[in-house]
Amino acid sequence: MATVLMHAVVSLDGFIADDDDGVGPLFDWYFNGDRPLDHMGMSLSQASYDYTRPMWDSIGATIMGRHLFDLTNGWEAKAPAGEHLVVVSHRPKPAGWHPEADVPFFENVPDAVADASRRAGTGVVALCAGDVGGQALAAGLVDEVAMDVVPVVFGSGKRYFGPVDGQHLLDDPHAVIQGNRVLHLRYRVRKG
Repeated sequence: MATVLMHAVVSLDGFIADDDDGVGPLFDWYFNGDRPLDHMGMSLSQASYDYTRPMWDSIGATIMGRHLFDLTNGWEAKAPAGEHLVVVSHRPKPAGWHPEADVPFFENVPDAVADASRRAGTGVVALCAGDVGGQALAAGLVDEVAMDVVPVVFGSGKRYFGPVDGQHLLDDPHAVIQGNRVLHLRYRVRKG
């Protein structure tokens, strides 16, 4: 059975992007070390590499929402980690967009999580934080929350947990790793 892991890089005040979808210094830590990650020229500090590499290697499928899909052109049909990409969208896949790619679109989060879990097998489903991640958390579909916290305050922007307006309890962090200009945190979500 797959583990559903909600994940993103986040500011100290809980934002994954500013109001204009800019990430500012949030991704700087991906390029401030000397340990290559073999993805887009990323080179991490040793501590961040030791945390990130095994997490990325465990990912079998990634779920993204339509907003991120539109911003990144769906990562050109290849998730940063894992074999499979699944999209949550009320609009259909764009005509002519990578017709060779097996990237399904689902109109709701539970169906997307079910399909991604099937594709991931016993691996991890990486669920992008934001609106879709918040919907999955509210529906009780998230097993763990992973945050790469960067020392910056945005003041406003796109919230890590999206529209979640209810209380959700997490266990104490089972991973607390200090990298260079980033703190990696990972929590299990309390069920029931």
